[in-house]
Order: sequence, then structure tokens, then C-alpha cells
Amino acid sequence: MPAARNRLAVVLVAALAATSVTARASAASLDTIARQAILIDQTTHTVLFEKNADQRMPPSSMSKIMTMYMVFEALKEGRLSLDHTLPVSERAWRMQGSKMFVELNNVIKVDDLIKGVIIQSGNDACIVLAEGLAGSEPAFAERMNQRAKELGLTGTNLVNSTGWPDPNHYMTARDLSILAEHLIEDYPQYYHYYSMREFTYHGIKQGNRNPLLYRNIGVDGMKTGHTDAAGYGLTASAERDGRRLILVVNGLPSMQARADESARLIEWGFREFDTYALFKAGDTIEQVDTWLGASDKVPVTVASDLKVTLARADRPNMKVSLVTESPVPAPIRKGDRVGKLVISGPGFPTKEVPVVAATDVEKLGVFGRIFAAAKYLVLGTGS
Repeated sequence: MPAARNRLAVVLVAALAATSVTARASAASLDTIARQAILIDQTTHTVLFEKNADQRMPPSSMSKIMTMYMVFEALKEGRLSLDHTLPVSERAWRMQGSKMFVELNNVIKVDDLIKGVIIQSGNDACIVLAEGLAGSEPAFAERMNQRAKELGLTGTNLVNSTGWPDPNHYMTARDLSILAEHLIEDYPQYYHYYSMREFTYHGIKQGNRNPLLYRNIGVDGMKTGHTDAAGYGLTASAERDGRRLILVVNGLPSMQARADESARLIEWGFREFDTYALFKAGDTIEQVDTWLGASDKVPVTVASDLKVTLARADRPNMKVSLVTESPVPAPIRKGDRVGKLVISGPGFPTKEVPVVAATDVEKLGVFGRIFAAAKYLVLGTGS
């Protein structure tokens, strides 16, 4: 192999045709009256906007998303079923705040309890589920915290299943957005509960408290929250044309402000940004020279579909460059990392994505290597 290898950099015209590229996109300046906020594009895990997203805050009833994550996990693992019934303790029956109005010493189907939590925001239903899964609400909170750590929620500590005010019960807007992503991706078979607009239990009909479900903007979940300390909050998810945005806001001054500000931020995200497909897994991006390979070149590709989200105004100035150490020494195995794509542009932080060999390239035999070395000495070229 030659003593010095050439560093190949090729500027590619990215064909609009998911390795997702995690980034923070940018668009026209935006602000919000919410104390904490984050808006992300779930497809590419791109942050479109954030404000105090890592600040600890009382999540109020938005922390019930974690309660539901644990319930859905138990359903998937077979530890619960939708027809399973759970008993109502006196503690659950006496719980104040928003209620499903469970009856003391009754047994209630898990399916109804889920609706009671998601649609009616029932604190009593949360406790029935927590006690049914862990024996007690404190034990359930310990399980939630352990799961939260496993999900990467670094700013979360939960002491109850309901979001009832407690100085040690906190989350961040970023953690709530990550949790919402996980719930949607991990348990799509149960996500439909979040779009249900009303539920009647014990003769009492209550409507879903998510105000955006009643506006025609693509919102199909997730959960409101309110306490005096937290203000009015909402974790919302909306889908349009194959794109899903997740919004978390908290600290708003009123129910009307929560509804209007949340709708404004979601509309902004869909209007100002788009997601662009660059390469599909297996697409040949470029042919790169090999050294002592049975083939002179090896095609390179990405291991997973590559998409990026950025402001529509920034799209014409996006650049995608392939950088490799050329020639690549044989033997080369399909999937070996052989370089990287560098994606850059105004308003878009430079991101790097690995590129891999699309095929195997065997090493030349003894005589082939002798010939290649001679060729390099005479012509200054590789195999």
C-alpha cells in the first residue's frame, strides 16, 4: 500500500429520493410565552425549537404518559390484558383532583382504566393501575424511575403515578418529548387511545382535555397538565403527509393560551420545515478506489435510509460531501465503514453519517499484488 493515502472529498448532489440525522434545525426567529417548550420532528429526531427544554418543571398530569408507558409495557409482555380487572382501593377511591369516579371495592377492566387516565385524566384510575402492577404507588414510582433512566430521561424523577404536586416530582420538556416518542414508536397498537374524544364511566361522560384534538391540524394525542405551580401544559403529537411533530409546552397562563400557543407552534413547524430523503440504504453513493483489491473500486452506501429535516428556506444551500481515505485496503467486507457523509448548510449544524462498503472486495493473490505494486511504482496508481 502507498505510504500516503489520498483523502477523497466529493461534493454530491443529494438526490431527493431512516439513519436519521439528529440535529437542531433553524428557521425564522420564534418565541413563545410558554416557560418551557420543545418542538421536534420525530422522523429525524430534529429539534425545531426549544426554550428552557432542560429546566426541571412540575409536569402535572403530563407525567401520566409515563404511567401509560408502564401499562402498555405490561400489556405487551402479557402481565396484563385489556380484559383483566383490577380492584379499587380506598386510597384510589379517595384520591382528589381529576377523577374517573371509580367505585370503592369495585373491580374495573384495564381497558376502562386506560381510557379513564388518557381521556378523563383520572388520578383515581392511575392509582388503581399503579397498585395493580406494583402493589403500591411508591413501588410503581420506583419502577417508573428505573424505566425512565433506561429510556434516557436524565431530568426526570417521579414520586407518584398521577402528577400530583410534589417538589420531588419533576421532568423536563425534553424528557417529555423523548418519552412521547418512545410511547408512539414502542406501542403503536395502543396509541389510538390518545385520539379518543370522550369516555363515559359510572354514568359520567367526560371529554378529552386535549384542546387540539378538536382543531383540524393533524393532532392525535397526547396529554394536558395543570397545577398552580406548573401553569397550563400540553404534550401534543401531530401528523401530516408522513411527518410527525411532537410538542411540549408548560407554564402557560390559561387554558385558552395553551390551546392557541400550542396550535401556533405546531403550524409553524409544519410550515417552515420539511424532511428530505437523501439516500436509501443500499443506494450507491460513489465508487471508491481500492488498494490490492480484486476489484479496482468498491461502491459505498449508507446502512439505513438517510433523511434530514431543515428549514425550507435552507434547502437550496444544503451540501452533502463524501469523505473517504482512498484507496481503501482490501480485503473489504460488505458493511465495513469506509468513510463518512458530511451534511452542511446555513442554519443547519454540520452532521456526519458513516458510509459503508456495499459489496465484498477480496484481496488480490500473490501475483496480483506483485503486479499492482509494480503498476503503482511505474504509474503511481493503485490496483
